[in-house]
Amino acid sequence: MHTRSFRFEPLSPEDTEIRTLGLASVESPLQLERYIDEDDSIFVEVYRDARYCARDGEGAAQPVVFEHAGPREKLFFDPSKTKCAVVTCGGLCPGLNNVIRSIVLEAHHFYGVPAVFGVRYGLAGFIPEHGYNFEELTPRSVGDIHEFGGTMLGSSRGPQSPEEIVDALERMNIGILFMIGGDGTMRAASKVQQEIADRDARIAVVGVPKTIDNDISFVAKTFGFDTAVQKATEAIRCAHTEALGGPNGIGVVKLMGRNAGFIAAEACLALRDVNFVLVPEEPFDLHGSGGLLDALEKRLADRGHAVIVVAEGAGQDMFKDIHGTDASGNVRLGDIGSMLCAEIKKYFQERETEITLKYIDPSYIIRSVPANSADGIYCGFLGAHSVHAAMSGRTGMVVSKWNGRFVHIPFSLITRGKKSINTRSNYWRAVLEATGQPLSLRCSE
Repeated sequence: MHTRSFRFEPLSPEDTEIRTLGLASVESPLQLERYIDEDDSIFVEVYRDARYCARDGEGAAQPVVFEHAGPREKLFFDPSKTKCAVVTCGGLCPGLNNVIRSIVLEAHHFYGVPAVFGVRYGLAGFIPEHGYNFEELTPRSVGDIHEFGGTMLGSSRGPQSPEEIVDALERMNIGILFMIGGDGTMRAASKVQQEIADRDARIAVVGVPKTIDNDISFVAKTFGFDTAVQKATEAIRCAHTEALGGPNGIGVVKLMGRNAGFIAAEACLALRDVNFVLVPEEPFDLHGSGGLLDALEKRLADRGHAVIVVAEGAGQDMFKDIHGTDASGNVRLGDIGSMLCAEIKKYFQERETEITLKYIDPSYIIRSVPANSADGIYCGFLGAHSVHAAMSGRTGMVVSKWNGRFVHIPFSLITRGKKSINTRSNYWRAVLEATGQPLSLRCSE
């Protein structure tokens, strides 16, 4: 089976250290029996995997750990004098409103901050020439936003000047900035945090990692992913029903996944009505013995119907004329779903075989729906722990979850690369077993 090889730089304990703005000396207003103690924090191992282990002088693997998230007894910021800002960037994703709401409720009700501002339309909202005003967020204004998809603040793509962003923060006397977005947003957040450090300003920058594709490095699972899988299974169920409804029925479903096929793989495991799953991590051939069309023909001869799930980033080596990047710097993709349908029709027409082909692309529906219960709970914790971290003076970091614990992860790791499916793993083996597809769809000729 064809596999992609990955190279990882081993981590050192210094790689997981979290920056702080200074000494935390303000008493927390939270009324808790137990805080996370600075001298006796709970730590979580990153991996029991040699790829991520530090090495001692004799070459033995040493565990690398993340700092445990949670409220601290001493704060850096005086809550009564601290203003916060929240911005959402990039594409839509289920749960954005949940995170915004959690941040606002935690900051207002439990820390008593005087103001939380929402930045309109992504990073462009910081730039005066765009004319977008900050919007004050209150418990009343965010009270029911979690019932709706999208983001109440709006979003945008594309880079903005870190200098102008920090200028805006200083003009508004903002002490804490929460940035919700994907790996591009986290790279921007890192630049903003560095500009703040260069000015020796006392502004904390805390990120909440967001991508529906679940491909952010060192983040076990991003919010919105569970909801995306749930909605994807609905589309697959419809495709399966359509495939059963006609002679040689074929249902094709295109799902999100530019660089990683986690949504496609997970939805296949959830429903187990899929016969072929195509992901960016595993190249495939269309034609020739052993290719997809050959395998599809055999499937139809055997069972009379088939369901194909394809991630949007799969099969991009077949597009030679697609160039350039979008506003976020992502490589433009060819439309693998439409191309796949055209090739399937052509293949069976040449063989004078009748087929019934149905194509479903639910991408924008999936990313625009409200979060389900699991994601709603997850988003609530992410927002609350982000506020805890920021109020204690931590900066240049995101909150995520590892091994059942919420932890702090520095921007430097989040921006190190993208996560993808290991096609040599037990996980991918389980996907292949669920679909029954061949180990490889590469032409043997």
